[in-house]
Amino acid sequence: MPQHPLDTLITRLPKTELHLHIEGSLEPEMMFALAARNGVALRMPMSRRCERRISLIDCSLSLICITPVRRVLITRAGFLRSDLGVFTARQSGQYRSHRDFYDPQTHTARGIDFAVSFNGIRRALLDGEAQLGISFRLIMCFLRHLSEEDGFATLEQAMPYLAQIDGVGLDSSELGHPPSKFARLFARCAELGLPAVAHAGEEGPASYIWEALDLLKSRRIDHGVRCTEDAELVKRLAAERIPLTVCPLSNLKLCVVNDLAEHNLRELLAAGLCAMVNSDDPAYFGGYLNTNLLACRAALDLSQDEIVQLIRNSFEASWLTADQKAHWQDQISQALNA
Repeated sequence: MPQHPLDTLITRLPKTELHLHIEGSLEPEMMFALAARNGVALRMPMSRRCERRISLIDCSLSLICITPVRRVLITRAGFLRSDLGVFTARQSGQYRSHRDFYDPQTHTARGIDFAVSFNGIRRALLDGEAQLGISFRLIMCFLRHLSEEDGFATLEQAMPYLAQIDGVGLDSSELGHPPSKFARLFARCAELGLPAVAHAGEEGPASYIWEALDLLKSRRIDHGVRCTEDAELVKRLAAERIPLTVCPLSNLKLCVVNDLAEHNLRELLAAGLCAMVNSDDPAYFGGYLNTNLLACRAALDLSQDEIVQLIRNSFEASWLTADQKAHWQDQISQALNA
């Protein structure tokens, strides 16, 4: 079957990604290589069982499946090697900038010192920037299924590294863990000059989005697809140009939608929202940014204007400088005219 002309355009356009979890980018080949190197026993059937459980149930079970995989990350070199693999995947996707989530509590809970994971990950990001010209920002996330006190302890461990951390986020399973649970922690982060983002409105209700905006002072909403359940919320998101970092294949895998053709991505764009496409945990949920865009083009019959708007929105919502944003918006225009 001949390739759709818009698919060629998708692969050619420059792009940035704002919602990708570093720990969710550990590809199977690297996972088993690190397991062998570090003497960690992994059973091959685990990945198949997890894939089925994730596809059938909800986001909270994805933690059960993904977290054991992270046991192979032990040394600074291991974090460095795994994260350089992310750049290899991105190199062919016309990535120009990205914002990565990092979950230190996943590692400190296993006895891995904060400095080990942080220094390995940041070294990989710096190497990728130097070698491939892909700029980055690193967002340290707090796990919402843990306590706010645990989050404060993590923030204390991060204090020597705050100059190298670009912001803080809130991730992990939403249900039963509203943003209000972490209001004091995020207030402290604001005092320290750390901008905030938050996962909300994926499996959790639209009210969680309100809380993230009003209580956590979140500068964007990660996922946010359930905003359409609240008309007043949609009006606010549109008026304030609050970015929504939508992850379509992740939504499909976690049964936020039963079929990609049912996704409300087009509805979000039609409402004038600053929505964009991202990959979330690409090693587990179906692929990187290009794969998500290509799948959405096919399932939702996206037009060229819609595809371009999604990509322009991502640069608008990035934490690049005004001059850098203008440069990449111009590059998009040049690619369209080529």
